[in-house]
Amino acid sequence: MADSRRIPDLTRSAAMSPLCFLYFALPSLAAYITISIFFLRRPRLLHTPHSPAFRGRLTAHRGGSGEMLESTMAAIENSVAQKADLLELDCHLTRDGVVVVSHDKNLKRQSGLNKDISSLDFQDLPLYKKKLEIYFSPGRFACGSDRHMIRLEDVFQRFPQLPAIVEIKEKNEELIHKVASLAKRFHRSQITIWASEKSSIMKKCKAANPDMPISFTTNRALWMVLLYHLGLLPFVSFPEQFFFCFLPTIVNRTYFPFSCSRLNKLYAVVTKWLIMRKSLIRHLEARGVQVIFWCLNEESDFEAASGLGATGIITDFPTALRCYLDNQQTSSSPWV
Repeated sequence: MADSRRIPDLTRSAAMSPLCFLYFALPSLAAYITISIFFLRRPRLLHTPHSPAFRGRLTAHRGGSGEMLESTMAAIENSVAQKADLLELDCHLTRDGVVVVSHDKNLKRQSGLNKDISSLDFQDLPLYKKKLEIYFSPGRFACGSDRHMIRLEDVFQRFPQLPAIVEIKEKNEELIHKVASLAKRFHRSQITIWASEKSSIMKKCKAANPDMPISFTTNRALWMVLLYHLGLLPFVSFPEQFFFCFLPTIVNRTYFPFSCSRLNKLYAVVTKWLIMRKSLIRHLEARGVQVIFWCLNEESDFEAASGLGATGIITDFPTALRCYLDNQQTSSSPWV
């Protein structure tokens, strides 16, 4: 009889255990969400924000590759005339150890010569083609009379106070150390930004010149976005000062990361849900991290970035973006 009486009691206890779990778990979860949102909106209570030396509102992609031939001095001069705040440059190393401003490692697309930059001395580099297709504006071409490839040193010497992003695409320690040395030599470490998609390369960049600010790599950006969606971002410190991110709305329109259009559409939907969050961008901005979207060439995309509260935009068309920014400043609700 005693055993038969215990059976209902054990059953009742088992049935109540999920209720007990919910009784304690739900208030804990609600408290966690509340605290996370509180510090997401007030990150300075936990973190000292970065103090940027400049703000990159107008960034000229490849020096301004939509209006002049990419990565030429003429393109950069045109961008400077449009009051660009920041240059976006890619670098490679020649056979004789010169740091060259060039997006591609191989010269075929740019000049028609199917050779790597690393296989030629600087003086033997070919001229650019007379016109080049603008990568983020398919079907449109840029041209110009200046077709000469330039050294990074030439840019630093000509525009010593103009901030620049220097993207390192390959793990070349000589290239990394030469870029680091140039930034030191021209006393512009604070306004020259390390950029790379790979964390292994960024680690070497930071070691070569720790005074240069760094941007999020692909893996670090994914980790940061994951922390945001888990509610943990307000409690985690990070050294990056720049978040260069593509705008998901350009996928399958001007940016084609995959060869399959359906996959691009899915990618656009997923990344739009993950990234296009005002609360995320406001949080990063409050922590001194500049959020700059690339590569935007249409006014509708400028509007989208503006609506999200981004710091600025990377564009191939500095004149168009300058016009947009000037109109915003004269309107009743200026962006920047």
